[in-house]
Amino acid sequence: MAVPPASDVQALSYEDARDELIRVVAELEQGSATLEQSLSLWERGEALASRCEEWLIGAKERLDAARGAASGQG
Repeated sequence: MAVPPASDVQALSYEDARDELIRVVAELEQGSATLEQSLSLWERGEALASRCEEWLIGAKERLDAARGAASGQG
């Protein structure tokens, strides 16, 4: 499997990054990749996990802001 460059991870939606991360983990768990492929997959997985975390942090910030705005109106 050719691993796409990590630079394109920033363009992924949360769902796309999560789904690809699941595939990367499954491939690593199979243990059939060469060492070089495994390293590339690991690096890709780290980038995908970071992207998912960014999305989740952003979502939490938006929820906190919405809650703050709602409580300020009452």
